[in-house]
Amino acid sequence: MTEVMSKPAIDPKAFRRALGNFATGVTIITACAPDGTKVGVTASSFNSLSMDPPLILWSSMKTARSCAVFEAATHFAVNILASDQMEMSNHFARQQEDKFAGVAHEDGLGGAPIFPNCAGRFQCEAYDRLDGGDHWIFVGRVIAFDDFGRSPLCFHRGSYAMVFNHPDTYPKAGQDISQDADQGRMDNHSFFLMLRAVRAYQDCYQPKLETLGLSLIEARTLLVLNDLPGVDAEDLVVHLHAPITEARVALDNLSDRDLVTAKGSGYGLTVAGRAKADQCWDLAEAHAKETFEGFSAAEVDTFNTVLRHLIG
Repeated sequence: MTEVMSKPAIDPKAFRRALGNFATGVTIITACAPDGTKVGVTASSFNSLSMDPPLILWSSMKTARSCAVFEAATHFAVNILASDQMEMSNHFARQQEDKFAGVAHEDGLGGAPIFPNCAGRFQCEAYDRLDGGDHWIFVGRVIAFDDFGRSPLCFHRGSYAMVFNHPDTYPKAGQDISQDADQGRMDNHSFFLMLRAVRAYQDCYQPKLETLGLSLIEARTLLVLNDLPGVDAEDLVVHLHAPITEARVALDNLSDRDLVTAKGSGYGLTVAGRAKADQCWDLAEAHAKETFEGFSAAEVDTFNTVLRHLIG
């Protein structure tokens, strides 16, 4: 007689928590039904499948209200969200009558909506549908794609996250000295030590800043305008420590993204700009805390006092 081995029961909640250890990106999958009904769902199940032919996949609960549209659609689109599109992720994760009302989008292949300002987009022709238990696995053949190179929004253990370069990928202190030529007297001169310290600080800070979709000078512009609304470009450069040409480019870029607006001869922040400035401050504070965590509060106070004295 064959003994039947019973499979151990799996706690669904514990299983979900364990799966949450795998960090993923965040996407909004969209499609359009033959009758013109548009659907969009937030999903982290997107993955690449094949290079030749170019195939990708994602999965949907069979019981989801939008699933029937994806089953009938000839095409679907994968919108990979950028790190500043968390609210869009939340919006499409909620049940509502018309998810696309008031959301900027255009119709892609087969009518599947595609969104601006994403990290990347894939427009796909329906290729196959596989049974995955309580999910359907949708396979799409990529017909067109866009690579905007923006830092992606991530999801890990039930929370949103962003991409940061691993600290071990940065040059360690003392590395690459031959290229710097900071040896001899320069290695013990306060001015050259300050230059190297600023560069080392920014080398670790700037990649984090890019997760907000900002350059270093754009972030500084937001922070200055947050504290000094109404300043013009000429006064702005005093606080940016950058050439006027770079300041004007930053202002143009931020204006195009509706983060900065002209106020007479000066500039101010929009509502979105103030929110982005708050994100910049939060990131700056977190990086400073990480950088100085090995020093006592008294040492940091002394350091700041010396800096203020040097500024005059």
